[in-house]
Amino acid sequence: MASYPNLTKAALRVGGAIVGLIFFAILIPGCMSTTVESGEAAVKYSVFGGTNLDNTVGEGLKVHAPWVDIIRYDVRVQEQLEKITALSSNGLSIGMDVSVRWKPDAGKLPQLHTTYGTDYYKKLVQPELRSAAREVVGLFTPEELYSSKREELQTEMIDRVRTGVETEYVTIEAVLIRDVRLPQQIQSAIENKLKEEQEAQRYEYTLQKEELEAERKRIEAEGEAEYQRIITESLSPEFLRFKGIEATRELAQSSNSKVVVVGGSESGGLPIILGGQ
Repeated sequence: MASYPNLTKAALRVGGAIVGLIFFAILIPGCMSTTVESGEAAVKYSVFGGTNLDNTVGEGLKVHAPWVDIIRYDVRVQEQLEKITALSSNGLSIGMDVSVRWKPDAGKLPQLHTTYGTDYYKKLVQPELRSAAREVVGLFTPEELYSSKREELQTEMIDRVRTGVETEYVTIEAVLIRDVRLPQQIQSAIENKLKEEQEAQRYEYTLQKEELEAERKRIEAEGEAEYQRIITESLSPEFLRFKGIEATRELAQSSNSKVVVVGGSESGGLPIILGGQ
């Protein structure tokens, strides 16, 4: 009789083991698998426990129970082109092509998922980009947007978008203005104005060039006059007669036929040379 309790306990253990085997035999074929690709991360959601906020699922093959979902996210840098219309400071409609580069914070992916979900770009990044573009464009005139202020516009936009999403688990890498479209009439007027400014600058350059050339010629003429003055002062009658005698000697020794008259009165005592080629 004392052995009955032991038999009962043994039977319970065997029964429990059999139930466990049956449970796993049913469970294992029902298990599911999800592959998290390169450049992706994932969030684990359970019907019984909700989103696992403490863990981001990494790359690779993940085996999970049927009541667990693996929600994948692209965590690489992504880019989206947006066509935006905004008003300038004087109320004119400005069309813009703006691209934004962003990536989600992989370490905060569960928080991003529970706050915005997989379409977080449409709920978070896109509205912030459009709002920043409209606010910043309103600070400039069409002329500034078309020519000189585009870099400043771009810098101001990226600062505002980053401020809007920096606490929302997304990193903004860049905001790039691809194109600015003005009303045709305004664009033509700006182009004509820029052309006139370039013509004025070219005319100013020509005037400056002519003034510099005139100054160069004046200095050159003054130098030539000074040179002639110095030479004139240094050419005394004695020096000229000496140079004439030297020239007469050299000509007398040459083979060319000539007539040399020395001491002509009309020449101031200098030699007169006749004949020769």
